[in-house]
Amino acid sequence: MSAKYTPATKAYKNEEFLASREARLIRIMCEYQQPAKTFKDHGIENTMLLFASARGKSREQFDASFRSMTETLASLEDEKARTAMESDLERLKRTEWMCAYYDIVCDTARMLAQWGVDRKKQGSSEYSICTGGGPGLMEAANKGASSVEGAKSLGLGISLPFEAGCNLFVTPELAFEFHYFFTRKFWMTLPCKALIVAPGGFGTCDELFEFICLQQTGKKDWTPIVLLGSEYWNEIINWDAMAKYGTVSERDVKRLVFLDTAQEVYDYLTTELIRMESERGADEC
Repeated sequence: MSAKYTPATKAYKNEEFLASREARLIRIMCEYQQPAKTFKDHGIENTMLLFASARGKSREQFDASFRSMTETLASLEDEKARTAMESDLERLKRTEWMCAYYDIVCDTARMLAQWGVDRKKQGSSEYSICTGGGPGLMEAANKGASSVEGAKSLGLGISLPFEAGCNLFVTPELAFEFHYFFTRKFWMTLPCKALIVAPGGFGTCDELFEFICLQQTGKKDWTPIVLLGSEYWNEIINWDAMAKYGTVSERDVKRLVFLDTAQEVYDYLTTELIRMESERGADEC
């Protein structure tokens, strides 16, 4: 018996088309609209955003990695493989100092998440912790937030060859995986009312400088920025030299606040956010 019709597939159900170059604009629109709906559905209006290294480890994670790599090195006989493992082990050793920051970031996020939950209970604006969703110090922030009952722990992840999904401390309903960096940065920035930048590498610096630039050019309202780890940030970037040579204004440099403990970050940001809310309320009267 011959077929009575020729089967066809709707465009929005055609996976081959949706993955094609021609459908790129549709994919970009999805990465804007789907988070918008999710944020609205879960009442996400204000976030405290954390940028940080994916390489930082907790003390337990570091010790386990060090043990495993040392044991593997001892068992290797091939000289090329031994050289590669020795290089990896040396690189791991250079990150040991970040174990302390894992704890600081975790405590900071926990304290701020509790503050956000308490405010919601009092009928005030809620603030939630948001990260890039990755491992390392981002994981530490999500871990701290997830330890607070009722807190939302957002993870705005991105598809990378060396990372698979968000860390386990992200609230499942608020775990995102972006393909495009610019759509991810858009949703990081839009609801952000406070930024914390822990030690990190090229990716962290890229995110920090873009955020500062958005404020400098008036594309983003002024938002308090904390650089967590004053020694690190003042050593890797000569902020005063940039002002000295006139490439940035002293005012923009002075807006950056360098702090070292969870309590300092908590005290500064909660005070600033309350002050800013008060000023906005006065302007609306």
